[in-house]
Amino acid sequence: MVGATPDGPPAGPLRVGVDLGTASCVLVVLDADDRPVWVDSHPSAALRDGVVVDVARATATVRLLRNRAEEALGVVLTSVATAYPPCIPVKDARACTYVCESAGFTDVVLVDEVTAAQRTLKVVDGVVVDVGGGSTGVGVFRSGRLDALDDRAGGGHHLDLVLAGALGLSVEDAEVHKRAHQRESLPVLVPGLQRIAESVRAMTRDAEELPLHLAGGALMITGAGDVLAEYLERTVVSYPHALLITPIGIARSAA
Repeated sequence: MVGATPDGPPAGPLRVGVDLGTASCVLVVLDADDRPVWVDSHPSAALRDGVVVDVARATATVRLLRNRAEEALGVVLTSVATAYPPCIPVKDARACTYVCESAGFTDVVLVDEVTAAQRTLKVVDGVVVDVGGGSTGVGVFRSGRLDALDDRAGGGHHLDLVLAGALGLSVEDAEVHKRAHQRESLPVLVPGLQRIAESVRAMTRDAEELPLHLAGGALMITGAGDVLAEYLERTVVSYPHALLITPIGIARSAA
């Protein structure tokens, strides 16, 4: 997905966010009015469960996205924000910074993914649930303040594994099938969605009364939010462009 190229460079300072996802990497550029002027993504497969496992491949992907944005916008991008799953070891979080620096960015801000998603959603009293390809992060917010932060392994990649096993597909083909045939895929994915729901339950035991706000592309499947709502007996709020919630929040975290 690529934003329309503007007539000349955007006015004012730009903020850039890079979301190093398990399945793909997303780069967002915001203008001075906080509006996206460029959105692009590229398959990555350089992360596993939210941790960079192939630095060279991740760096090449970020460099490609940076070059495409610079060419389209007619600017040089030197500052960026990037994010990591909550609660991973510090050295793994720093790997995200290293990837962006190796891709040509000289000023890198690091933020956790749930805090980034909150910068977009601005939840006052509720739970932000960021379901990525490899992990599920949860932030409990009360009166707009972060009260608890946690994450667990398990996300979209695990749903692909369930579908691949049931239909005899490769994991890559299962991801394509899941997106192209969402309603048909949903019944097969219910056990995987319930596993994610159990992780959310475990991470929000003192916040059962709060609604869940779903971010991340992994649960952008028709009916997925309803499965979680019924299983957990909680209010679940889904968003039509959930895939961009965290990347936009990451860009808003940039200096």
